[in-house]
Amino acid sequence: MSEIINRVQESGLIPMDLADFKPKFEIVEIDIANQLWQGLILKEKDFRSWIKQNDWNSYEGKAVFIHCSADAIVPTWAYMLVASQLAAVSPAFIVGSKIDLEKELIKTEIAKINLAEFNDGRIIIKGCSDIAAPEFAMSELLKHLQPVAKSIMYGEPCSTVPIFKKAKD
Repeated sequence: MSEIINRVQESGLIPMDLADFKPKFEIVEIDIANQLWQGLILKEKDFRSWIKQNDWNSYEGKAVFIHCSADAIVPTWAYMLVASQLAAVSPAFIVGSKIDLEKELIKTEIAKINLAEFNDGRIIIKGCSDIAAPEFAMSELLKHLQPVAKSIMYGEPCSTVPIFKKAKD
């Protein structure tokens, strides 16, 4: 009986799964529309009262996106007041949509990659993953790794699509 040889493992290919960059925090929202007077305008006095009374500790350890779902003009300082409260308790927050926040979290995870481990590496980025905005994640990963990689491919080791190959010196 012959020994089974894992050709992928012996090839020196470095597989990367986008799922590894999926946000690890619970994502919650703060919708300023809930603080609008008659659904139209923001009253500073009422808003500041809400800021003081709100339990900001409930956002501890959670990633938060701040937005206004109503078609209203919200002054910039309102978002700043919310952000100033979240700064002490939330590991990540943005003014924008849920997808904006997910992209920011993905980008942060990709930035943590130790590039020295991928120097002159032959990298395969696995395509199938339940990550938000996979095109964004793949592009960010490529942008981060391309300066050090020998080659970057997309797909599975058995069927890859070449994306980048470093020019020979």
